[in-house]
Amino acid sequence: MTQALVMLSFGTSVPEARVSIEAVEKALGEAAAEYTAVRAYTSPTIRRILAGRGEKVLSLTEALEQLYSEGVKRVLVQPTHLLYGYEYDKLKAEAEKYFDRFEKLIVGEPLLANHSDILRFAEKIVETCPRQQGEAIMYMGHGTGHAANAVYSALQTALNQAGRSDIYVGTVEGWPGLAEILQMLKAPCKVRLLPLMLVAGDHARKDMAVVWKKELEQAGHMVQCAFTGLGELSWVQGMYQDKLMKIL
Repeated sequence: MTQALVMLSFGTSVPEARVSIEAVEKALGEAAAEYTAVRAYTSPTIRRILAGRGEKVLSLTEALEQLYSEGVKRVLVQPTHLLYGYEYDKLKAEAEKYFDRFEKLIVGEPLLANHSDILRFAEKIVETCPRQQGEAIMYMGHGTGHAANAVYSALQTALNQAGRSDIYVGTVEGWPGLAEILQMLKAPCKVRLLPLMLVAGDHARKDMAVVWKKELEQAGHMVQCAFTGLGELSWVQGMYQDKLMKIL
């Protein structure tokens, strides 16, 4: 083995949500069939939980150390992270420590890295989520204190410019949050809640399906939750493949 692909995700401790990560990993593996695929998670908490269940998942550092010891010369690291942010900054800094150990070590972009990605993503949402009379669609993202949080507002703008005033983008830990979106929902309606995350894990099952759902219902809305992570969508998998192709 002289070349390897590290498929790097934040990770999830929710077994049924893992299908989203595995779907993207499968797509990445198919796009780089000549590379040996290696799974790694960036979250120490997730890795610790999985280890307690008897499953070992490598960190990025562990994966790079292992590949170096095996004599691998060329390594591609493709994150499945949604946007640039603190997590991406950390993984990039982690990888940079190994740049001089390999003939080639390249880190790919996150899913929404630039305005072209955002416009493409918005176009696909509009295409796959047709407008329904009396219904609002609400996407729940994670959010971050990092400047990259602006991606959510940019996505909202792209959706509005596409004529979709019925689609809202909010975050759990960033801005805008649920409070801001509630102010935009003028009249009670049916609300379809969707995760704007790679996996429909803890945030989707707790924050979205419990906290957000409850607050929306208290405001008079009828709420339906979906638990499909972005990674399960074929067009999202295709976007990740395109990210990988840029560094092959």
